[in-house]
Formats: sequence, C-alpha cells, structure tokens
Amino acid sequence: MANELSGKTIAILVANEGIEQVELVEPRKALEAAGATTHLIAPESGEVQAFNHLDKADTFPVDRTVSDAEASDYDGLMLPGGVANPDNLRMHEDAVAFVDDFVNAGKPIAAICHAPWMLVQADAVKGRTLTSWPSLQTDIRNAGGEWVDEEVVVDQGLVTSRAPDDIPAFNAKMIEEFTEGEHEVHEQARPARFEKSAILS
Repeated sequence: MANELSGKTIAILVANEGIEQVELVEPRKALEAAGATTHLIAPESGEVQAFNHLDKADTFPVDRTVSDAEASDYDGLMLPGGVANPDNLRMHEDAVAFVDDFVNAGKPIAAICHAPWMLVQADAVKGRTLTSWPSLQTDIRNAGGEWVDEEVVVDQGLVTSRAPDDIPAFNAKMIEEFTEGEHEVHEQARPARFEKSAILS
C-alpha cells in the first residue's frame, strides 16, 4: 500500500550540522513515498549540513525552527543519526523539550544510529527496550533502558535501529508504527519537565 501515511505530517528533528546524510534522506524518502508530509526541523533557520561519515555532503533547507514547532502539529517524529548531530542537538533545550512532548503524548518516534542519545537526554528510555549504534549502549543502560543488538527494535511506538545497513528494516517498521498512530503512554513517561527556553546553545 503506497499511501499508508496519507494525511499525516512527520517531524524530522536534526541539528544544523553533522547529520548522517543517508539516515536523513532514505527514511525521509520512504515516509514521503508512503504519503506523509515531512518537515525538517532544526535549532536555526536556513539550511542543515549533512555528512557522509566525516565528509561534508549536501545541505537541506529547514522547514521550521524548533522554537516555532509544536509536537501537537505532528503525527510522528523521526530522528536521524550521525555522531555530531544528536550530540549537538541534545544541548538545545528546545529540541529536548520537543522530543519530550512526543514521548508524553504517546506519539510514535523512530531513531537510528546515534539518535537515541536524544531519547536518553529526554529521559525517555527507562523501562524501554531499544537499540542504537553500539557505543551508546552504556548510556542507554545507565538511563534505565535495555539495549539489544538487533537491526530494528519496536517498543510501544518507539522504533530504533543501529546503523545505515539497517535502514530498510528501520523504514518498514517506522512506517508501520506511524500508520498505527498514538500508543498508550509508556508507564515510565513523566509529566513534561522540559520547557522551551534555549538556555543552552
């Protein structure tokens, strides 16, 4: 079915620099092929710089800044990886608050490679099972999550994968969960603790 996500709008949250290009482009292409509208959201307006590992790749226009975005406007959240991308992004309180809002609304989230760092920063992995790039496993466990080495893991609307090689499986499960829509809020979800303030930059 080509239009599973028709009528749905998906937020893609990234930093302005350091995104692994294939982890942005291929999931976004899959979402749009399934009928979704996607918005690229970043801390600053203008463009974001993607990378092929350590080499600069293409730039992509920002559709909306985090400070102007609300989780209530979206049906799901996709978080691409890249080492620098989530490490930068988790220093922006607005971005962490945005993720937190999706968690507490029970909206589906898909995160690949290093992107689960944002879930750790939002205190959203306690009691959850997920995967990531292997170097994050200690962070995830220390935050109360269970880390497993699988190409794709689904836990109550949370979809995670390890690396670019997992993108086909990641895309399939992401679309499936985004099609299902909101899930019951996980028992470990907290009242919103993050407020948009941009006190860090």
